[in-house]
Amino acid sequence: MAPLPGLHGVDHIGINVPDLDAAEEFLVDVLGAVHVYTLGAKRADDDWMTVQLGVHPRTVITEIRFYRLGNGSNLEVFHYDAADDQAPPPRNSDLGGHHLALYVDDLDAAERYLREKGVEVMGSPVASAGASAGQRWLYFRAPWGLQFELVSFPEGKAYETGAPVRLWHPARPGE
Repeated sequence: MAPLPGLHGVDHIGINVPDLDAAEEFLVDVLGAVHVYTLGAKRADDDWMTVQLGVHPRTVITEIRFYRLGNGSNLEVFHYDAADDQAPPPRNSDLGGHHLALYVDDLDAAERYLREKGVEVMGSPVASAGASAGQRWLYFRAPWGLQFELVSFPEGKAYETGAPVRLWHPARPGE
């Protein structure tokens, strides 16, 4: 099967937050993201919001902010004024559940940093096994509930030995 024509990779990840200023404080002051630009409100009097975004037609996007985060994907951070109810963030086990994984060189130093910043760190570092052996990981939460994961595998993962294709590595984006 042929790939999607012209595909290069992930451009951005969109995240809906309850408070843009609080999200910016976390993204910039804790994670080190850089704010790049902001877009104003988007509303429609027809069914554009439903057709284009799959939300209630009277929902309003009050503002969108864009951030660059290290060597990885950009973040598009929305605040919606939903015309219907908003649900809590899905858990990893829920349909549509998700998390954002951030690569760090030193997992232990990153964990200490997050704890010192008062970030909710979930559990303690876990050593992966099997094809992912060599990797350690740890989950944490943003103030609005989005789950993030720290991952580190400075010596590589077990699967890489002899692998014809390797996963993209944010610390070595050109490889």
